[in-house]
Amino acid sequence: MTHTLVASATKEVVIGFDQPFRVIGERINPTGRKRLAAEMVEGNFETVKKDALEQMGAGADILDVNAGVTAVDPNQTEPPLLVETLKIVQDLVDLPLSIDSSVTSAIKAGLEVANGRPLVNSVTGEEEKLEAILPLVKQYDVPVVAISNDETGISMDPDVRFAVAKKIVERAADHGIPAHDIVVDPLVMPIGALGDAGRQVFTLVRRLRDELGVNTTCGLSNISFGLPHRHGINAAFIPMVIASGMTSAIMNPCRPGEMEAVRGANVLNGADADCANWIRNYRDHVAPQGAMPATLGGAQDVAIKPAGNGGRRRGGRAARRGSA
Repeated sequence: MTHTLVASATKEVVIGFDQPFRVIGERINPTGRKRLAAEMVEGNFETVKKDALEQMGAGADILDVNAGVTAVDPNQTEPPLLVETLKIVQDLVDLPLSIDSSVTSAIKAGLEVANGRPLVNSVTGEEEKLEAILPLVKQYDVPVVAISNDETGISMDPDVRFAVAKKIVERAADHGIPAHDIVVDPLVMPIGALGDAGRQVFTLVRRLRDELGVNTTCGLSNISFGLPHRHGINAAFIPMVIASGMTSAIMNPCRPGEMEAVRGANVLNGADADCANWIRNYRDHVAPQGAMPATLGGAQDVAIKPAGNGGRRRGGRAARRGSA
């Protein structure tokens, strides 16, 4: 069974087919967040701290940390800012971290200060990236996200994206990096622009699991980009992609509906023993007005009148026995 170990100084998280679906919190990322970017440049990390604590409280397993605040000479500005952000976050929470950068020097600087065994996000199939990132992954003995695009860009053909993922896995093996330390991002396309995007990723994830034996992740909200009520699409996508074999996602854990979908899928997938995590999170959940009364757990008996029984009451005794 493929297990990818990610760890902080005090906590280990295992990504795997027999494990709960792992939520990688996406919020510590200034991309598209002008206010956060401005704060980080000014040395103000209050929003970073707030996002870290809220995501941990909401149930994130791993926190993604990105400090790409500017396109102006990122090789100079991003490494020290990423280092500072990583230090602040890991001093505040005990969750494992994902070092998220497209700048090789920033990833190297982050690896030098990160506690435990962080996830590197990411490497692509581009030759320059493979030769820059894979030696770092081997040197620091860390897992890495492999994104299924190369010099030709992002292919709309899922077979091409699979071939790029296979290439990265094979090149990693040449560096002595095992497949269990590769977490492939097959690249989720917006369903609003590509009607087959859902079926594409379901097929791709199954192939990555069955043929390459690797764990997988994605930018979850990509699937709903451009559509109204995006969180409804995201919540529907989660159990379907988990059923196909995806083992983690970079997402916002502060969206209750999406986290309910994750936790429910874990229950139904047999990855939440005795439903313990579900019960812990929803024990005091109040059912919406007009919901069917509970028939298990001793909430109340329900009179059931099956057709053809002359209206005789059945089910009450069984319900009472079941609640004892």
